[in-house]
Amino acid sequence: MDKIYGFTHYSFFTEMSELAIRNGSFDLSLGLPDFDIDERLTIFLKEAAEKDTHHYEPLAGNPMLIESIIRFNIQRTHSISITNKEITIVPCATFALYTSLKSILNQNDEVIIIQPSYYTYGPAVVMNGGLPVYYDLDGDFTINWDRFKSCITEKTRAVIVNSPQNPTGKIWKKEDWNQLYELIKDRNIYLISEEIYDTYCYDGNEHYSSFIHPELREKTFCIFSFGKMFHTSGWKVSYMLASEALTAKFQCHQQYISYSANAPAQYAIARYLDVFDSAVNKRLMQKKRDTFNELIKETPLQVEQMAEGSVFQIVNFRNISKSMTDVEFSKWLTIEKKVSCLPLSAFYNSRQNSDYIRFSFAKKDELIIQALEHLKRNL
Repeated sequence: MDKIYGFTHYSFFTEMSELAIRNGSFDLSLGLPDFDIDERLTIFLKEAAEKDTHHYEPLAGNPMLIESIIRFNIQRTHSISITNKEITIVPCATFALYTSLKSILNQNDEVIIIQPSYYTYGPAVVMNGGLPVYYDLDGDFTINWDRFKSCITEKTRAVIVNSPQNPTGKIWKKEDWNQLYELIKDRNIYLISEEIYDTYCYDGNEHYSSFIHPELREKTFCIFSFGKMFHTSGWKVSYMLASEALTAKFQCHQQYISYSANAPAQYAIARYLDVFDSAVNKRLMQKKRDTFNELIKETPLQVEQMAEGSVFQIVNFRNISKSMTDVEFSKWLTIEKKVSCLPLSAFYNSRQNSDYIRFSFAKKDELIIQALEHLKRNL
């Protein structure tokens, strides 16, 4: 267990992407898709512009979108039964995480963050007066529950979980949620569950949401992202599920921060969600993952575990360099070998090195192929 009460160290996210541009490298560093969105989305957005959708939506969100979310979740494999009072439309997942914490934290409350994790988690806790408590996953990126239990104290107020996880691609199964529930069931501990890659689960793996878990449901702020689902991050529309009581707490703070989200985009997404087939998106992304993993076998880079979900693949680089840190290797690969990635240590609060780098396969097929063929010839 590693307790460090402060902001995460400097992030390499934007630096590596800028480095790729400056050096004319193939950029697989960020999870920003470079392919077109579904044309129907643009049609619905144009339709929104022609209607009276230029003013604030209600605090909870566009009622039409809320009803579309209810229908969409009922149709899923593990159907989520929800009411309109358990849904909040938000500008983005980062906003939902921050405002969830604001709704529950008192000064110096502790929040357990499972690492590797996205770099905004720690700062969101600190900005809300909390103390991050970092739990590092084991070498195979699984949880040792006995060790995790030692992170829980009388001051623990929340746990942040991300599944499918960025950067490891790991998916929490029902058994994992059961284990977590057993540890927090008799405590005043909340769960903030970021499930923004929920539609990207591969090889028959199904997304089991914390909001499906009957006991965790009352303790959970469950966050989803239309930006990730539809490759429209710039539209700034996501949504959160929580019990009616937690939703009321959340919206009490939301009204003073953002109030509502992008109104025309809410309309367009409401129209699109009723015709959206998540299976098509999943097949598209799994094909990209498989293409990446087949081609990388022809390089010295080593995939130890194929991503179960998300749009990222963790790769071990130690067959190429025993001495370079993951930061040094990432910069070397970007500058000298013309393929950009991210060091895994960028996803830790205080770690300076690891054996891994992260690639994104949410890219055009030709970019993935060109990048990996280039590595095959030059590594």
